[in-house]
Amino acid sequence: MNDNKYLTVEALTKYLKYKFDSDINLKTVFLKGEISNFKAHTTGHFYFSIKDEYSKINAIMFSAHNKKMVFTPTEGMKVLVRGRISIYETTGNYQIYVEEMLEDGLGNLHIAFEQLKEKLSKEGLFDPIHKKVIPKIPSRVGVITAATGAAVKDIISTIERRFPICEILLFPSLVQGDNAAPDIVKKITQANDYDLDVLIIGRGGGSIEDLWPFNEEIVARAIFNSRIPIISAVGHEIDYTISDFVSDLRAPTPTAAAELAVPNIIDLAHNLNQITIRFNEFIYKQINFKKLYLDSIKNSFVIKNPMIMYENKKQNLDNIIEKVNQLLLYKLDINKAIFTNLKNNNILLNPINLYKPKQLELTNIISKLELLNPLSILKRGYTLTYIDDKIVKNVSDVSIDSNLKIKFYNGVVDTKVIGKEELNEK
Repeated sequence: MNDNKYLTVEALTKYLKYKFDSDINLKTVFLKGEISNFKAHTTGHFYFSIKDEYSKINAIMFSAHNKKMVFTPTEGMKVLVRGRISIYETTGNYQIYVEEMLEDGLGNLHIAFEQLKEKLSKEGLFDPIHKKVIPKIPSRVGVITAATGAAVKDIISTIERRFPICEILLFPSLVQGDNAAPDIVKKITQANDYDLDVLIIGRGGGSIEDLWPFNEEIVARAIFNSRIPIISAVGHEIDYTISDFVSDLRAPTPTAAAELAVPNIIDLAHNLNQITIRFNEFIYKQINFKKLYLDSIKNSFVIKNPMIMYENKKQNLDNIIEKVNQLLLYKLDINKAIFTNLKNNNILLNPINLYKPKQLELTNIISKLELLNPLSILKRGYTLTYIDDKIVKNVSDVSIDSNLKIKFYNGVVDTKVIGKEELNEK
């Protein structure tokens, strides 16, 4: 028996996998269907099946591809996928390796909505710091919406009912279709050339496709750049558009936008009446208070007896003068006592006594100086001998014919040496 003609299951599977992987038609396949058996693995990979009414194919989407998705797949969701077809060798089943997934139908619009919302949010177009304040009592309100339809009628009738003195300027615009977004931008630009206090932009309800012009980026940026505060009123209360996020105020419906744009004149009249009442009460209380204050002044003791105030001041002045006089006398007495003490001081009476100790001290110093004075020694018979103004201290300093000056206590004698005799010390 020749076994060479028999293949292993592994060999067949590898051969089929090679065929699948080398087929250019299977490298990029676009499928649409319904998700079933969906499982998000802990590794981040998605395992599921895609089926239609007649067939089913297994699918896997690795985390490297699904981490950028803006929605989470769920059981029964209709999707559009792009991927490659290959065989999983372990089971021998063919499957699609999904690289991109979109929601089918309205899902594409939802993805575009979320992507633009995230982009504009990161740029700061939704930040509250950029929101302009809606004036409480506007004089002129602009409205951008379709020229016909329930929305414009509701807005105008609501404003006229609530605040009939307000002027309404209508800027008719397309609000549906491919040309609606550029037309809305154009009308926002035109409205900013008018002296408006607030601008309402919106339309009535409809499908997401009908409302889509208000999700366009050019409309969002035109709203953000508007000088006039804008109230967005698109669709019904459950509908949200990009315009709602970027506007200065979002209204759930066009009628609600009109109510937010203008006050109720009946409420204003009531508030004005209440303010008038409170103001009159305040004025009345102030008048009564001032009247009571004036009466208290008129009836005061000082006003009725003005001389009393003068007498009190005069008495205070007398008290001050008396205190000043006492203080001056006190100072004079102190200075007089100081002068008397100085006048009776022993030094002033006998000033010579101040100098006697000093005179005695001076005499003692003079006596000491006299003892040290060389002239006093000369008086006792001693002399000083000089040669060339130098004192001779030794006989060896003298030679024959030396000219000497001999100083006595009362004069000097010039002499010349004609001979000398030295004494030998023993």
